[in-house]
Amino acid sequence: MARIAGVNLPKDKRIEAGLTAVYGVGRQLSAKILDEANIDKNISTDDITEPQLAKVRDILLRYVVEGDLRRKIAIDIKHMQEIGSYKGFRHKKGLPVRGQHTKYNCRTRKGKKKTVANKKVVTK
Repeated sequence: MARIAGVNLPKDKRIEAGLTAVYGVGRQLSAKILDEANIDKNISTDDITEPQLAKVRDILLRYVVEGDLRRKIAIDIKHMQEIGSYKGFRHKKGLPVRGQHTKYNCRTRKGKKKTVANKKVVTK
């Protein structure tokens, strides 16, 4: 079983897709890493050898991934909240941060719909 940056790579997947299981590694970065390590993108994660895994691990050390990246993002959000920025305020309230409309949508962030008392809907 291939293990990189504290994450077990999924079995029976191409190595290019399997590397995306590491937080902070997407398809583009995965392809870039494999090109640099001279590894075929189409081999399975089961078929990768230990020397190839070592190359990938060495290359991944240059990037901020997994726990370090999660920590950095959490610190950035906390900083925005402390300085009182608009984005920090939105994070604190649990609302969408990037300018989305919130009248009818964004239920993922706002949670289940709450009915407000004495607010009648006027229909024409």
